[in-house]
Amino acid sequence: MPGIFKKTMAYLGLVEDDYDDYGDYEPRAQAPVASSRVAEVEEPPPAVPATGTIRTLMRDESPRPAVVRPLPSEPAAPKVHVAAPTEFADARQIADRLVAGQPVIVNLQVADRELMRRMIDFCSGVTYASGGKMERVADKVFLVTPSNVKVSAEERQRLQQNGLLRG
Repeated sequence: MPGIFKKTMAYLGLVEDDYDDYGDYEPRAQAPVASSRVAEVEEPPPAVPATGTIRTLMRDESPRPAVVRPLPSEPAAPKVHVAAPTEFADARQIADRLVAGQPVIVNLQVADRELMRRMIDFCSGVTYASGGKMERVADKVFLVTPSNVKVSAEERQRLQQNGLLRG
């Protein structure tokens, strides 16, 4: 018991440690800092045992030419998907399109009153959760857009010509 007690006291620094077998501390020599961008190699790196999986690659000393690649000005806007649900199971398709970043026209003109109420509630919930926007564009027709999508004027005109958007 006194051995454990003494070791604990030494660990906490309350008594001197009797262990004298500590080696002398020799600080490592710091590597010289190169002032140029590419360090010159004076001697080859030490050889690695030939295991077939590790090999040393030497850095090419010639600078690589700069390459400038133009970025596309604006990503192509996704086409508006038109959904005319006939049962509540079709709501998943609408939600999947919204999560994928595609605007959806929900046409409820052929749906019965109960399905229409449930679909409006579901679509407004998905739209709210994704930070999007839901707007009524015609009688029983709704445009649901994700937060990162804005429907262009050309797309609105095309939808208006198809009778899915009021002017």
